[in-house]
Amino acid sequence: MYTETIVMIGAAIVLFSVCGSILAIRRVKKQISEMVDILEDVKNGNGNRRILSETHELSASLAYAINDIILSYESRLSAYHQTEETNRQLMTSLSHDVRTPLTTLIGYLDAAHRGIVVGRERDDYIETARRKAHDLKEYIDVLFDWFKLGSDEFAMDMTVIDLTELTRNLLTCWIPIFEEKQINFTVDIPEQPFRAKIDPDGYMRIVNNLIQNAVSHSHGDEIKIALSEQGRNIKICLADNGVGIEKEDLKHIFERLYKCDKGRSEKGSGLGLSIVHQLVEKMNGTITAESAPEDGTVFTMLFPIEDGSQRTD
Repeated sequence: MYTETIVMIGAAIVLFSVCGSILAIRRVKKQISEMVDILEDVKNGNGNRRILSETHELSASLAYAINDIILSYESRLSAYHQTEETNRQLMTSLSHDVRTPLTTLIGYLDAAHRGIVVGRERDDYIETARRKAHDLKEYIDVLFDWFKLGSDEFAMDMTVIDLTELTRNLLTCWIPIFEEKQINFTVDIPEQPFRAKIDPDGYMRIVNNLIQNAVSHSHGDEIKIALSEQGRNIKICLADNGVGIEKEDLKHIFERLYKCDKGRSEKGSGLGLSIVHQLVEKMNGTITAESAPEDGTVFTMLFPIEDGSQRTD
């Protein structure tokens, strides 16, 4: 009697286990079928689908892994679409910003060449064409920098260099422009060297772009450039007393192709500050901007100071 009871209990356990296994297999098969349907939906463009599964279920790890893949796929797809949209905007901007001054340039030169204008007027036409040609070169240089930064071929020649001397020499070239445009300038650069590991050409592009931005877009008549030490960093500040930037615009000024709607001229590619931001980051630095309408703008950069620089503390 006892043996028969044991056998019956064992049989019941086996039967229960078999039934449980069958139910579990059916559940897994159903989930796999749902996964196939969801993946097909994702394949057709619906990246919002997710596989629901409780942690104790057999297919939980597979479901979570697939969800991670879908999320990664969506992130990459979103980045691709954003890049595609940026390239479309860039081509539209290129078409307008290059063709328009080029057409004007050709018009002025043709008028001078055909004798439509003579004497002083002809000289004025040639001078206007010259300025248009420089504007066009400046725009193309910005585009070249942008495409170069976005390519795998871009490389920086990082070397330890004295930023005080480099900045001082760089600003010397801007003095005639400041005087021509009647912009007051203040330079505060210490005598002792502050050394940082940077790419000299990249640093010059950064400072030149920031100064050009202030000259062309701030509508101010005063620029201040200061270099100092802040902790273990070299701090470079460039400030203007121009119209400033709206709070909402300030959040986006380092984004590619972003142009502020208020207080800025229409001239420009919308790439200059984005290039500055990328170059600063590639040299292990940081850049921030502070501004308010009618209160000017201050750009602040920090680069790690190299050991061996003279200290002020």
